[in-house]
This record gives sequence, structure tokens and C-alpha cells, in this order.
Amino acid sequence: MPLLMALCTVAGILIGTFYTNHFAGNRLNIINSESNRLNNLLHIVNDQYVDSVDPNDIVEKAIPQILSELDPHSIYISAKDVEIMNDDLKGSFCGIGIEFTIREDTIHVQNVISDGPSERAGIVAGDKIVEIDGKPFVGKQVTNTEAMRRLKGEKGTKVNVGIIRFGSKEIKHFTLIRDEIATKSIESVYMLNETTGYIKVKKFAENTYPELLIALATLSQENFQNLVIDLRGNTGGYMQTAVQMANEFLPANRLITYVEGRRSPRNDFTSDGRGAYQKMPLIVLIDEASASSSEIFAGAIQDNDRGTIIGRRSFGKGLVQQQISFHDGSMIRLTVARYYTPSGRCIQKPYKMGDEDEYEKDLEARYKHGEFFSQDSIRHEGPLYHTRLGRPVYGGGGITPDYFVAEDTTGYTSYYKKAAMSGLIVQFAYSYTDNNRQHLQEIEEVKAMEAYLQKQNIVEKFAAYAEKNGLQRRNLLIRKSYKLLEQYIVARVIYNILGECALDQYLNTDDPTVVKALEVLKAGESFPKKPAAAPKKQTHKKK
Repeated sequence: MPLLMALCTVAGILIGTFYTNHFAGNRLNIINSESNRLNNLLHIVNDQYVDSVDPNDIVEKAIPQILSELDPHSIYISAKDVEIMNDDLKGSFCGIGIEFTIREDTIHVQNVISDGPSERAGIVAGDKIVEIDGKPFVGKQVTNTEAMRRLKGEKGTKVNVGIIRFGSKEIKHFTLIRDEIATKSIESVYMLNETTGYIKVKKFAENTYPELLIALATLSQENFQNLVIDLRGNTGGYMQTAVQMANEFLPANRLITYVEGRRSPRNDFTSDGRGAYQKMPLIVLIDEASASSSEIFAGAIQDNDRGTIIGRRSFGKGLVQQQISFHDGSMIRLTVARYYTPSGRCIQKPYKMGDEDEYEKDLEARYKHGEFFSQDSIRHEGPLYHTRLGRPVYGGGGITPDYFVAEDTTGYTSYYKKAAMSGLIVQFAYSYTDNNRQHLQEIEEVKAMEAYLQKQNIVEKFAAYAEKNGLQRRNLLIRKSYKLLEQYIVARVIYNILGECALDQYLNTDDPTVVKALEVLKAGESFPKKPAAAPKKQTHKKK
């Protein structure tokens, strides 16, 4: 009971102890009758509880719990984590130079950034980080926020990491010196064919709009006449960046998005007509991981009938957070409004207050329901809206594409899953690249690299490598997954030698969503048309 009482004091801390908070230079003052009661409760616990307590520690642990009762995106950020949380949307950060995912409560290195501290030290993709600065870092403590807090830091500072490689139980130790790591928000820019340009946007960051203008200028030199913008896997970022990008493609005075909340009056964002690509045929690719600013951009293009959306229904993140800073350097991101598309659709998918678990499992539920494989399985829980030309679109969360493309699971087997999830494929590809680097570096074209690797019996070499490192050989499953295994291995080798853009060029060659985009462009269907009017009922007079 005392602990429960202490948790309840957080609101008092927010509105009492930290009553002088700031956002954009404005002081936040919240005073009501509840504040005295909650502050008094904290004093009672501090004065009379059986054991000594640290009120600051209680507050630090309890604020996230209270905010989690509101919605999935209102969060508390401690002072030590504020800079780390903001780094992702800046043009660079100081760290060890890896991209990672967290699987089974362990950090798995997904990519090692070229010429970064980790690559220089010998860390490779597929490694698992299990120790940081001499202490185990596994289990429930392993979160994205905590991992970034420990691995990022000031330039020139040291961090010691312990890693385990697949097939080995030995922990290898590396001392890394943090360095400035440049980040780009636009991953790839190239020509899909003689007339169609392709731009892949990873996130909507501070530098994304200038990068977009450079990308468009680059494609202009190739005389592109059509454009495909790939937002698959793009989880969002700054709203203003999405507005700037949409403005580049829309005529004047077109609504891009608007935000509105209980205490936030409606605020419209409209195009100014200065965009240089208002009439170019446009395709936007999305999937279930496209969120927030990706949905603002895609919704603006779709509702204004400016281009065609292809892929699968987007994530459905449409809550606007306001950053409110405390004097100790910590802050909260509090949801104050919702995003809406020009037709009036709320982007945010439904959620129950306090039910974070159900919200986080939404994509899993979509998968089990069959939404990734059949357009008919998409559940439109919201009302019907209409685009500028009168085409029907649905609310209820996320952007539903104009053309649906199912996820391809052909050849997916338990062997392939283990090979991919364990990191063995990326480790083999790295080892193969290292052993053949001198010859591979002589190959400068993606198609030439693909043709060469396909002649090297690379799947068989991988199977032998994997068996030596603990993955049981399953010949029948290997044959069934042969194409997937070969594609994954070739993709990683191409990435290791030629980089990210070359990787996308290789994968997009037969990517169903990209292929569909080219079909739509070829058919001249990138500009949506006004739906045909329903035929009038004929009336017959009785004779």
C-alpha cells in the first residue's frame, strides 16, 4: 500500500515539484485541488514509511507508469536519455557505429557501419552483444533506449563490449572508441528503368528535405519522367519534414494534413504551390511498418489524388506529441492532438487506454488474421471518407493502399528462419566477403556481382559453414528455401562491397511491390481517376 501511495504522487510531482516547466519558451502551470493531496501523500510516505525511500527514485520509476495509462505514445524521458532520443533524427551522432535489433532480450548486430569504431575493431554483423563495460547486458534490462544510452556517448570516450559469435560460447572483448557517425535519411537514389526514378526514405529527419532535393536533382540529370518514393519500413519522424516533402508534389492551396486536440485548436498545413514536381507521375510504397510522418505524406498524396499508393496497410500512428521539459533536463512527450488526412481520416489506429500489450501486438494480430496476404482480410473499422475526386477511402487507422501487394512467404522454412535469425547468414556473407575481397572489389556493377555470385555454389558453401557452427543440415528444407537463401547471401555480399543503394537495386529487381509500381506507371494509372458515376435506374411505364 505505501508503494501504491507513492506511485500516486507522480502527478503531484509533475504539477507540483516540477510546476515550472517549459515548451517552446512557454511556462506550463498546472494547479488544481488534487496537487496538494498528492504532494501531501509524498510527504507522508517520506516521513512515516517503515524504510527510508528516495522520492526522486520513486518519481523516476512511476512517471512512465502513469503516462502509459494515457496512450501508447505519451512517454517520459529521463535527463540522461534526452540527447540519445533526439540523436536519431539528427544528421549525425557519436557512438560505436552499428545498427542492431533486440531478439530474445539480447542485442544482435544487424549492420556494421563502414569505417566506424566497430568495424575497425573487428565486430561483424551477426555478433551478439552480451556485456557492456564489464557488466552483463542481457534479459529484461535490454531495451532500445537502454542500449543506446550505454553505447552512445561523447566522441573519444571508450566503451568495452563483450560479444558472442554463433557457434561459440566464448565471450570476445573489444574496446571501442566512440566517434562521430554520419547518418543519412535517404538510403537509395537510382533509376529503376530508363524513365523511372526511385528514392528510398528511411526516416523523416532534420536533413531529409534537403536530401530529397539533392536526390531529385540527381534523377533530373538522368532525365527521369516518373518517380517511386519508397516509405516501407519508415517509422516516421518530424511532421514538418513530411509537410515539406508533400509540398514539393502538390499544387497550391491543397490541404496536406491538419492536427486537432481537446486543447489544441485545428491547425491546417497547406501547400504553397512552389513545388517543382507537381505534375510528375508519382507512386508511393508503404507497408505495415510505415508510420507517423510516412502516413502523413502518403495520406496527403492519396487524398489529393496526386499519386498512387501501393503495398500494405500502414501502421496507424497518428498522435501528436508535445515535448515538455523539466528543470532537471528530463522531459515528457505528451499526446496533445491527432493527425488527420485531408479527407478527415484520423491516422491513429484504435487503442484502449492502459492496454499497451494489445496495442503492441496489433501487427501480430493482423498477420494471424491474414491481412498481410489478402486484401479482403483488411478490417476497416472506421467510417468511409472520400478523396478530392470522390474515391472512397477508410478511416480506422493507417493508410490503406490503392493497390494491395501480399507478403511473399514462398520458400520460407524453419531452416531459413534459424539461418536468418541466428545471424549465421550475415556472418557467412561477411566471412566470404573478407576471404574474396580483392576479387569482389574489381566488380563494380550490381548485375555483374549477382551473376558472379550465382556461379559460386554459394548456398552449398553456406550450408557447410552453418553446419560447422551448429545449425543442423536439412537438405530438403535447403532445397525448398534455396532461392531465399541465395538471395539473402548475395544481398549481404553486395551490401558489404557496393553499399546500401546497390543492395536496394538488387532486391528491387524482382520485388513484387516495385514490379507492381512499374506496371501501374506503364499503364498510365499513377494519377487516380474520378470514379464513374453509378448508372441511373431506368423507369418503365406500364403500357
